[in-house]
Amino acid sequence: MSTTPTIVLVHGAFGDSGMWKGVIARLQAQGYTTLAVSNPLRGLESDAQYAATVARTVDGPVVLVGHSYAGAIITRAARDASNVEALVYVAAFQPDEGESALENASRFPGAKMGPDTTVATEYEGEPELRILPEHYQDVIAGDLPAEITDVLAVTQRSVRVQALTAELSGQPAWRTLPSWAVVATQDNAIPAQAQEFMAERAGSHIVRVAASHAVSISQPDAVATLIVEAAKATR
Repeated sequence: MSTTPTIVLVHGAFGDSGMWKGVIARLQAQGYTTLAVSNPLRGLESDAQYAATVARTVDGPVVLVGHSYAGAIITRAARDASNVEALVYVAAFQPDEGESALENASRFPGAKMGPDTTVATEYEGEPELRILPEHYQDVIAGDLPAEITDVLAVTQRSVRVQALTAELSGQPAWRTLPSWAVVATQDNAIPAQAQEFMAERAGSHIVRVAASHAVSISQPDAVATLIVEAAKATR
């Protein structure tokens, strides 16, 4: 069994696993095995169970990384995957017990995700959200050029509203595992002040990056560097 941790990456809402492309390339160049979870975006408990299942397939230690809504997922999933040894939050939610993603997004002013920038559709009786294409760059990726954000706006995956409103059940994994956090200081989806509050409360090792919510795309070096720091700390 390898003692070098595998990096398991979980994308958030309004994106897909492609958001990790630049980060993965940098991690692989340094010899790290990586897995990118295709997040179902259906509900906090079920999404967390899926991520935990992927983590448990790894024969060895895991660093579990979550972006945006996936921060809530890894906070729950790590409790059910005993090989997870560290958590990395990338412009992400770090909820405590009884808190939801939307609650934490609105804890401080500045979030631009709302009824004016999103559209709701219904599937199987459940409402789902997407960012309106004309607002995608401003809300998610203000530091990326239009030719990139125009594609991201089209390829984004919808998230069930219940995933964003579900409250975390039980103790958050950051209470028992070491954690690291990338705070995106130009984030219009999760205000930087909210990210700071959650990361400080969790006792995370914090790195602040002048980037949008899409920090893994616009600043892959900074994100990969922090993940490697977490991975080395587990050895």
